[in-house]
Amino acid sequence: MAIPVIDFSKLEGGDRDKTLAQIATCCEEWGFFQLINHGISEELLDRVKKVASECYKVEREPGFKNSKPARLLKELIEKKSDGKIEEVDWEDVFLLSDQNDEMWPSKTSGFKETMKEYRVELKNLAVKVMEVMDENLGLPKGYINKAFNGGEDTTDAAFFGTKVSHYPPCPHPEKINGLRAHTDAGGVILLFQDDEVSGLQILKDGVWIDVQPMKNAIVINTGDQIEVLSNGRYKSVWHRVFVRPNGNRRSIASFYNPHLKATIEPAPGLLVPEAEKEVEESVKYPKFVFEDYMNVYVEQKFLPKEPRFQAVKAK
Repeated sequence: MAIPVIDFSKLEGGDRDKTLAQIATCCEEWGFFQLINHGISEELLDRVKKVASECYKVEREPGFKNSKPARLLKELIEKKSDGKIEEVDWEDVFLLSDQNDEMWPSKTSGFKETMKEYRVELKNLAVKVMEVMDENLGLPKGYINKAFNGGEDTTDAAFFGTKVSHYPPCPHPEKINGLRAHTDAGGVILLFQDDEVSGLQILKDGVWIDVQPMKNAIVINTGDQIEVLSNGRYKSVWHRVFVRPNGNRRSIASFYNPHLKATIEPAPGLLVPEAEKEVEESVKYPKFVFEDYMNVYVEQKFLPKEPRFQAVKAK
């Protein structure tokens, strides 16, 4: 079983309706899909791969060898323990955002310029993907984006972050996770993953399946806030990363998330009462401030999402 692949360019031609329907199915039944012909140049993507790999080798790899997961794994093996490390992941990661650009890696030639250019392109793609979701859900164009921006018709308030991760070769992959299973807290996630080294899996109908590497594709997945806004029509999906004894997997995930003060709730236009139910009874998710949700999420990221919704409902 393979993750669906969508040719995004077909939204501009005679296959628009068919492509919209395919994306709707992906959002409703999968929560993950791969975009090809998405409008981001291969030349830029090749530069992103280059600077990310060089950055890891020059600025990150030496530190990872002495990192907490590396130390814990070494101790576990020395003890000849049958256990598995569950409290940390075999991942080197750092965050890029407009708010922390003074902390971006500075020793890798072209890194900052390339990643700034890439982030502009990814943010524009995120807006286009949200507009497709609007259309498929029958919402006004820009509805999701506006909700994420605190009710404003802009893209400046929403948080757009890029997580640059590497999952180095692991001598004992059975003893530690690459990244523990979780759903994503935010809105729309756009992943530029390694096109050679696999590792990402999603939970589909109770079975873990691979998100197949595909050169220069952008993997889209829906976060918890899209699930709420769609009143459950679109679902955030459990996913995880496993590590391998060989191959250094690169993963660059960008998140278009609500502003912390944004109020998130099911879109009123989707609250159609069933049979004898009142509109209020058709609401499947609470209304909350995104910051409150994130405060719960940081403590419960690797636990089921349903209690998180209940926790913010009680606030």
